Amino acid sequence: MKKRLILATVLFTLGLVACQQHYLANTSISTMLRQSSASTLTEQNKKIVVDFYEGVFSKHQVQTYSDRYIGTQYIQHNPYVADGKTPFVNYFTQYFKENPDAKNTIKRVVAEGNLVVLHVHSTQNSQDRGEAVVDIFRVEQGKIVEHWDVIQTIPTESANRNTMF
Repeated sequence: MKKRLILATVLFTLGLVACQQHYLANTSISTMLRQSSASTLTEQNKKIVVDFYEGVFSKHQVQTYSDRYIGTQYIQHNPYVADGKTPFVNYFTQYFKENPDAKNTIKRVVAEGNLVVLHVHSTQNSQDRGEAVVDIFRVEQGKIVEHWDVIQTIPTESANRNTMF
């Protein structure tokens, strides 16, 4: 019985090695470099969006972080904010004047290529239950060029015991 188990393990290992050699033989260096480059670009895009988001929505430094990260073209899908960097800056500068204790806490970050998705808990003050927000950003050449969001108010009662985060 032990001999069969050892033989099966050896054959399985040899099969894995053969598959790996086949993959490497049939995958060009340029393909592997592209995959590595895409992964690096995705990580860079995550860092850009998280730094931007924390700068604007935690530090309330709207102009500084917008100048640093928003591109010359900025497409906005939130129906309350117009396209462009200036309308974004104006809207959120006013918002933070009216809500100085507003806070957005990033709970999750997911990225694929030029898209970065944030799952966020947004509150106006310490008494506010807040909203669950999913913000989606498109990044091109190191600049944020497009934004979508989906916002859901956190209810006082839930049909289950799960949180929204």
